[in-house]
Order: sequence, then structure tokens, then C-alpha cells
Amino acid sequence: MTEQAKIGWNFENSYTSLPQTFFKKQLPTEVQSPTTIILNKELAESLGLNTEELDTELGVQQLAGNTIPSGAAPLAQAYAGHQFGHFNMLGDGRAILYGEHITRSGNRVDIQLKGAGRTPYSRGGDGRAALGPMLREYIISESMYALGIPTTRSLAVITTGEEIIRETMLPGAILTRVAASHIRVGTFQYAAQWGTVEEQRKLADYTISRHYPDITNDTNRYVMFLRDVINRQAQLIAKWQLVGFIHGVMNTDNMTISGETIDYGPCAFMDTYNPATVFSSIDREGRYAYGNQPYIGGWNLARFAETLLPFLDDEEEKALEIAQAEISNYTALFYQFWNTGMRKKLGLFHKEEHDGLLIEELLNLMEKYAADYTNTFRALTLEQQLETPLFKSEEFNIWYNKWQKRLSQQVETKEAAITLMKQSNPSIIPRNHRVEEALSAAVTEGDFTVLEKLLHVLKNPYAYSLEHEDYTVCPAQQTPYRTYCGT
Repeated sequence: MTEQAKIGWNFENSYTSLPQTFFKKQLPTEVQSPTTIILNKELAESLGLNTEELDTELGVQQLAGNTIPSGAAPLAQAYAGHQFGHFNMLGDGRAILYGEHITRSGNRVDIQLKGAGRTPYSRGGDGRAALGPMLREYIISESMYALGIPTTRSLAVITTGEEIIRETMLPGAILTRVAASHIRVGTFQYAAQWGTVEEQRKLADYTISRHYPDITNDTNRYVMFLRDVINRQAQLIAKWQLVGFIHGVMNTDNMTISGETIDYGPCAFMDTYNPATVFSSIDREGRYAYGNQPYIGGWNLARFAETLLPFLDDEEEKALEIAQAEISNYTALFYQFWNTGMRKKLGLFHKEEHDGLLIEELLNLMEKYAADYTNTFRALTLEQQLETPLFKSEEFNIWYNKWQKRLSQQVETKEAAITLMKQSNPSIIPRNHRVEEALSAAVTEGDFTVLEKLLHVLKNPYAYSLEHEDYTVCPAQQTPYRTYCGT
């Protein structure tokens, strides 16, 4: 057995069967002295990879892009996107797709190196990534996975032994990202803008076969395709809202067709409940604020629907009617998923007429009294009375009694309701100050122990462990928090 075979890579490259307008073959740029900082052994094993071999010199060289794994066909993908509403030609400016790894169970996943050097789509950028943002993506993506939210995942972060220039000189790094695929709404926009109708059809058929195989032979498959993508995105964004996650840059090139969360740039979790919360330094108008995420999801899906018009019906007017009818279902779907999730957060097993009002009243009170989003639901789950303005208010007391009455009307026991709440309300999220603490120690001091402990705690967000109580605490003083893309 060769050294490469020992690692366990099993690459196929079905994406290269698409017309070459969708990608450019591109090798990663070699780096000086790669060193593994984090290796996600649990993920590696689930992919059928040998973690010991990945930790060897050959494994590190492959994760750095210095040595190409056998069977890989490195390329950069082309795509476009509406960035803050403005349409641009984009593409992988600092990412190289090795190919698709086939796991032992037959699952197909993309293996991508983020920060692997310049590509034909770099638009003047250096194609590199800094250690801090790559560690942030590792932390948040793995946290999202533990929370049960569809997401790309992080296999490894390595340092390159080189410095890159941002506002200052920073240590360079490469993140190995695992995804169902990297096909985006922006990929379809690219095809619609610069490809032929036949190329658009090939992309649609390929994506259907890869992500929605059940409809491959359906005569109405393009309508079904649009409907399924809408459904997955409605579910995904509802899950974001339920845990207080703010993506930060919901451009159409950052929305996957598979329904996974992707591209963790200026992302963060909300502490104080406020629908207007924005963390991203580049989102000056609040386009991607927490409360706007459901709307933006619908807007992005409308752009996706536009790219499918040639295949929805031969008559343009009829195709437009079909697209509009499907998109019009998005809002109802989102609120269906969100309301179901909110009821679970309150221990409610079945829908009742006034549940919506009960939920709305609580959120309004949380906003009025600047309550912590996660800890409010955590306290309700643990039947705790917090020493906060919200819990001390008479308005909350009135709401609380209404909620208790609603719980008492269920067939299910109080114990069952608490179990449901524990399964639906994370005790721990990646608190902004904890993330910054870990990143600062890693980047400025070379101390990765803080990061390792945080990752360990975030693996079990629903555990309600006394051992991890410290990670539920908000900072005493909350100053305005800003996150950055890292490009």
C-alpha cells in the first residue's frame, strides 16, 4: 500500500464533467513550512480517513496543497453573486477544490483548501488566508454542526509558515473545508449571465442528480428542484434564527444549493436579543441584520428562481408565474419551521391558536429589557428566575403565568416538556468574548489550549453540564462587537 493510499483518500471528480466555463484547473500555491494546528479526528474518521497518517509529514503537505493527493483534480470554481445587492462576477479567489471524496458509506463530499493561493478569480487578491479567520470558521462551523444545523465542516487548520498582509502582518493559514458541495445560487447566476442555455441545463441536471436524486427522472424536475431548494433554505434559516446565529454576509454566492451553511466570515451569535443586531464591519446599513435574515433568504431564492426560468416552462410568462408561485411559498414555509421550533423551545408539543401571540410577547419583552437570548431560554428550561430586569418585571410575570397555563393544558407531562426544551435550547453557544479569547491566545501568543477547551465544550451544547457553567456567562460589560471577513 502506498503512503497516499494509507491516508484513505478516495477521490472522484464529477464536477469536471461540467462544461469548463464553470471552473479553471488550478494547483494550490506551495507554502514554506506547513504545520498542523487542529485536525478534526472525529470528522476524519467519519470520512474514512486515517488520522494517524493525516498527521504525518505527507498528510500535512497534502492539507497544505504542497502535495496533491492521488486522484484529486484541483480546480477553482466560477460563480457570480449579489454582494449587498450588487451583482458581480466572482469565483474562488483563494480556494482550491481538490475534488469529491467518496466515503466508505458512499457519501460524496467536496474537499476544499481555503487560503490555498491565487486563482484566475482572485481579482487582485493574494489568495491567502490569515490564521484568525480560519480558526473562527473552524470554531463556528463545528459549533453549528453540534447544534444540529446543516453546515460545511472543518477538517483541519494548518499554518503556512508565511505571513500575509492585512491591516498588519498576520500568520498565514489554510483551512480544509468539507461540504456536500460548493454549488451556490451564485453558480446558477453565473451560468445564466455568461453561459449558454445548454450549459445552464447541464448545471441544473448535475445539481439535481447530486443533491436531489429522487426527482432526477421527474418530468417536472426543474419545478421540483426549485421547490426543494426553497424548502431546505427555509428550514436552514429558521434554524439560524432559533439559536440566534447571524451569518453576516448573506450574499447569493454564500447560499448553497445543498442547504448547508457556508462561508463563515463576519459571523457571530447574538447575546442581547435585538432583531437589528449586526456584527459585520462591512454591513453598515444592516442589510444582513438578524431580523432581516429570513427576508434576505427569500430575496436570494428569487434570484435563484430567475436562473431556472428557461426550464420551468417554454412560455416565458408561464415560467415567471410558476417561479413566483413557488417563491411565494417561502415565507409561509419559514414561519412554519420557525414557529414549530419556537414551540419546542417553550416545551409545547402541539400547535394551539394563541401560541404565536405567546411567542411574540416573550420576544418583545426580551427586546424591551435587553435580555440575553440564549440564557433566557436556558433559564426557562431550568425553571430558574434570573436576577435580570426581564425576570424581575411584572410584565414577564404575567407572561410566565400564561405560559405555565398553556403547559398545564398539554397531555404530555411537565418532565417531558422540560426534556423537549433541553433538546431545543442550547445551554452553550460560541459566545463572542469566548471566541475572541481563544483567537487572541492562538494568534498573538501561540497558545492553543484556550481554543481546544472551547471546542471541547461546544461539542455538547445541549448537555446542561455543571462543568461548563462558566461558558454560559455573558461578559459583565458588553461593548459593541465587530467581526471581519478576513479577506
